[in-house]
Amino acid sequence: MKRTPPRTDLRDPAVRPGGAAADAYAVAAAGLLVLAAALVGTHLQNRYGTLRVGWPPLVGGWMPHAGPGTPAALAVAVAVVAYGPSLTVRLPWRPLLLAVWGGALVWTWSLALVDGWQRGVAGRLSTRHEYLQVIDRFQDVPETLRDFHAHILIGAPDNWPAHVAGHPPGATLTFVLLDRIGLGGGAWAGAFVVTAGTTAAVAVLVTVRRLAGEDLARRAAPFLVLAPAAVWTGTSADGWFAAVAAWALALLALAVTGRRPAWTGLGAGLLFGVTVYLSYGLTLVAVIAAAVLLLGARRLRPLPYVAAGFLVVPAVFTALGFDWWEAYRLLVTRYHQGAGGVRPYGYWVWANLACTVLVVGPATVAGLRRGGGVLLGTARAALLRGPAPRLALLAGSALLALLIADLSGMSKAETERIWLPFALWLLPACSFLPGPRGWLAGQAALALLLNHLVLTGW
Repeated sequence: MKRTPPRTDLRDPAVRPGGAAADAYAVAAAGLLVLAAALVGTHLQNRYGTLRVGWPPLVGGWMPHAGPGTPAALAVAVAVVAYGPSLTVRLPWRPLLLAVWGGALVWTWSLALVDGWQRGVAGRLSTRHEYLQVIDRFQDVPETLRDFHAHILIGAPDNWPAHVAGHPPGATLTFVLLDRIGLGGGAWAGAFVVTAGTTAAVAVLVTVRRLAGEDLARRAAPFLVLAPAAVWTGTSADGWFAAVAAWALALLALAVTGRRPAWTGLGAGLLFGVTVYLSYGLTLVAVIAAAVLLLGARRLRPLPYVAAGFLVVPAVFTALGFDWWEAYRLLVTRYHQGAGGVRPYGYWVWANLACTVLVVGPATVAGLRRGGGVLLGTARAALLRGPAPRLALLAGSALLALLIADLSGMSKAETERIWLPFALWLLPACSFLPGPRGWLAGQAALALLLNHLVLTGW
């Protein structure tokens, strides 16, 4: 007999604080933030040239265009808006996960191909700042890792391109390994990033189901498919980084809720180790991980396995001669040698948040407003009991990680891609929204407009 998951009543005041008017005010305020970032940013860039972006607050340029992906993107948007909410209720759980991945995959591919094959996929990771420029320098991987620090600073001999210098070598080694197994070049790299990056939606759903219940996970599913974030998941390596971090958190959620805690804990630790060797900033995933531990009924039995798995990756890189801390110290200097030293903190500390609004969309803004209302309206003793406050805490932890990154001053601009690993965890807040079809249409419209009006820089 098919089991029907318990339903969350959105009419419950603990789940549905405020109403449509409050949602509209929140979305309007977010829209004003984006407008202010665009107007002030354009003025600053035209007058001083210090923002170093082509279409403030985004990296890119105004270029209305269409491409081979346009019909498919429109078709996916219509299909998910029309049938997504009902299918998420009817499908069994595992087929639903496959449907979400398939939908996200088609949506992301379609958006990428709006820019054409070369500009949208094959050429993205081959530009002068990207990882594929240095594949030939990793012929001897241990020797390159030992010498990695010597090429981080601008002015150093054969200094690394910006993205190679700005990340631990695990990021570049991803594409080195693809090259070694015969999948070299921009086309394979782009295909890998899109295919792997879209699995993050599945990881988020698995986590939400384990920590906040199946009903809220099902409500979130169509929003994870039609995420505006797909505009950048399909055009930057950060989509791959987001997927690794998401699966680390998903395995941790499985471990702390009692699902094969030894194996899932070990797997979570290994992926956390990989995560911090893909991007220095992803150390802040620890904030979300802390929320997962809190929501996992504080079961600490898997932690030794998580720690053991985590230590493997730093041990291997250190044994091969790469010093993470020294490289990060040099990166901070490199960051201020380049655009990071010119871009004004006073603008980007709030304009970064405007970028995030464009990445997560209006539905997420309204969902986060409702999530905040859930937390404020729930007694402290009950915060970890109901599914709604548990989901609100999870999304809130991602927002906290994002705000810490913002205040650090090491994320001035480019956050539409850099913050993907955090932004994805804000999207489940959309499960608090009634009437999902209208909100889904808004999400899709934003993504389509961005992709067709702006030629993104990643």
